Amino acid sequence: MTSTIEVRQLGRRPYREVLELMRALCRARVAGSADGDVLLLVEHDPVVTLGRGTRTTSLPFPVEALEARGLPVVEVERGGDVTLHAPGQLVGYPILDLTGWRRDLHWYLRQIEEVLMRALGQIGIPAERNPGKTGVWAGHRKIASIGIHVKQWVTMHGFALNVTTDLSLFDWIVPCGIPEVAMTSVARERPALLDPWTRTEAAVVTAFGEVFEREPSSATDLREA
Repeated sequence: MTSTIEVRQLGRRPYREVLELMRALCRARVAGSADGDVLLLVEHDPVVTLGRGTRTTSLPFPVEALEARGLPVVEVERGGDVTLHAPGQLVGYPILDLTGWRRDLHWYLRQIEEVLMRALGQIGIPAERNPGKTGVWAGHRKIASIGIHVKQWVTMHGFALNVTTDLSLFDWIVPCGIPEVAMTSVARERPALLDPWTRTEAAVVTAFGEVFEREPSSATDLREA
């Protein structure tokens, strides 16, 4: 691996704040004023996001009820259906120019799935794809969701991996529009794993570097960036 990818570990941040950061990074890359690949890793306050493919049946409760529960609802440009972010969930936003790899969105989605499966394997959780559905499963339970947007082949949005997430929050939506889907987390699959957040985050960074053949830069912790 000769090229690098800058990994920004942002800690816990509000969703809208990071959404604007991600959009700004994408615009800069498209405009040519930034030339490096970036992976944002973050933990969000509770929020429900609606992708372009969201169906009315995916929101069994009115938006007002969700917001009263402390789950603000945000419409975004990514593909896919409804999803939820909450503390204990590792969210990754790769800002990549796919011309450096392949201009193929299906290939990119499969690469992200491969990253997550490898990372989970590193911490002892067998994970797999579910044919016909985007994301990653541990057995019959969904552990990670993926939704992306691409502008002139520069990627935005990304993946959400449940680590210690309160899974009861998913009862307020139909995750990814899949009826009766069972959600799970690293903590549920490996309850004896010590320091699951740190272990999972490190595994994701390592796997991302392997799959995309980039050396993750780790010289700077940008939690205050």
